[in-house]
This record gives sequence, structure tokens and C-alpha cells, in this order.
Amino acid sequence: MPIKRIILELGTGNDLYGEDYTKAAKRAVQDALHHSSITLFRSLDIDREKMIVKVKVGVQKPELVDCKAVAAELPHGQVTVEAEPGGLNLEDHENKTVSVIATVGISAYLDLPDEKFTL
Repeated sequence: MPIKRIILELGTGNDLYGEDYTKAAKRAVQDALHHSSITLFRSLDIDREKMIVKVKVGVQKPELVDCKAVAAELPHGQVTVEAEPGGLNLEDHENKTVSVIATVGISAYLDLPDEKFTL
């Protein structure tokens, strides 16, 4: 059976004072998850752990994201996290702080039959 994307959620998160890219990314994941109410698994009696979950994190300094910590925010599935350049840093030169804004895209995939589901 081919793997098909069944879910796409987007989120943003920030760390206003600590310049913590992982914290901003985790908050972005939580933002995306709070936009979802996915009854598909319960309705079709599908094991959520069979879901393949791919998370892309966009931040200005992707090398500072702890991808394992971000993956731990996802409650189900086989999760991989990839950090890449994106997001936004807002510098406050007067107070010498940087606010970090992260964006995430969470895609979930399942092995589904080729034939269309009929309702």
C-alpha cells in the first residue's frame, strides 16, 4: 500500500527572552497540535502508532534545535524532526535581547489502500 499524507498542520512558537530555539520549536509544535482534532484514527479503528510523522522546523539557527526534544512533543507515531533555516529573529538592540520565532509544518502519513474510501 502506498504511503499517503493524511494530515498537515502548521504552527508558530516563540521564545521572547531566552533565545532558545528548541523552546520556540516546541511551542510551535504545540500550537500546531492545538489546531487539530483528528477523529480519523478512532473512527476507522487505525492504530495511531502506525502513523509516520515528519516535522520541519524553521528557525534562524537550525543547528541550535534539539530535534529529539521537539520530537518528544508529538504524542503518537514514528516521529522525525528536521530543522532548517527559516523563522524569524527580532533583535532588541536597546535591551540586547533576541526574540526567536519558529515555524513548523507537521505532516502525518499512513499506508492506505489505493482504492478510494467510500462513505
